[in-house]
Amino acid sequence: MGVAILIAALKLGWIFYSRWNSNQEALRAQAAEEAEKDRRAVEMMGNGEILSFYAVPMVIRRGDHASMKIEPGVEPVKPTLTRCLPVSPKKTTEYTLTAEDGKGHTLTRSFVLHVVK
Repeated sequence: MGVAILIAALKLGWIFYSRWNSNQEALRAQAAEEAEKDRRAVEMMGNGEILSFYAVPMVIRRGDHASMKIEPGVEPVKPTLTRCLPVSPKKTTEYTLTAEDGKGHTLTRSFVLHVVK
């Protein structure tokens, strides 16, 4: 009887271990796939470059508004290729976007939104 219980316990242990191991392999594969998707997304979106930063239209009348566009998007602005931020300056204004990585490297882009009377 004791040998049968030992064999049953070993078999049950092997089943649990096999399932756990398979689950761990699936999680590793999923993490690798997500990392590859993230790498491709960064590559497609400029690989550490400011792709564009501008307003539409570039000239407005005082009191009108324009939209500034940041590509790719940044937090808390969710990443998207068409995210715009409304602006309505009272006078001609230069907008500057500076991105900095964790190593202190910076990229800067600017544009001037002209306001006419």
